[in-house]
Amino acid sequence: MEVQLNHIEGIDLDRDALARHLAAGARRFVQCGFDGADLSRLDLQDCVFESCTFHDAVLYAAKLARSSWQRCRAMAADFESADLVDAQFKGCDLNNSKWRRARLASASFRSCKLTGASFEEVSHLGASFEESLLVGADMRGFSFRKASLVQLDFSDADLSGCDFREAVFEGGSLREAVLKLARFEGADLRGAELGGLKIADMRAFKGAVISHAQAAVILGEMGLLVS
Repeated sequence: MEVQLNHIEGIDLDRDALARHLAAGARRFVQCGFDGADLSRLDLQDCVFESCTFHDAVLYAAKLARSSWQRCRAMAADFESADLVDAQFKGCDLNNSKWRRARLASASFRSCKLTGASFEEVSHLGASFEESLLVGADMRGFSFRKASLVQLDFSDADLSGCDFREAVFEGGSLREAVLKLARFEGADLRGAELGGLKIADMRAFKGAVISHAQAAVILGEMGLLVS
């Protein structure tokens, strides 16, 4: 265990212990465990978390603006209604995490695992994702308009009502994603995997750009032969 001014390392912390360290001025936590802790409504603005664990932790309405999360594991953590404006997540495991009504304006997710994550009714203006797994995630209503989407795996994700107009896909996948009412006008999909799409999904791609190889795959899955 290491305890220094503004720096806590290698200990498990419950709500009360964390509150005491925050009151003493701690803002950086390294290899600390918060598994199952109820951290609701705590003021964690500007805190740095490195290689910490938050399995099943509850951060309901927590103040997390400008917080930094590096190589953390927070499977099934609940960030409902949390303020995460300008927060940064890098190399984190956030599988099955919940973000309902969270404020994610200008938040960034880089090289993160977000399989099964739920982003229901979030405020996300300026939020960005890069080289991340969003397999089976609930992204309904997200706007990615004019964004460069680098290696995002949306396989099986619910993308109903999402705005991908003029977005550019640099790798990644839309395989078997739910695309009801999604918009792709002007989007460049040539870098994305498009397998498993249904006929009903084709309307969403009106005005999008795909390659000849992608067109052949789509038509082939529909039982048509491309010669």
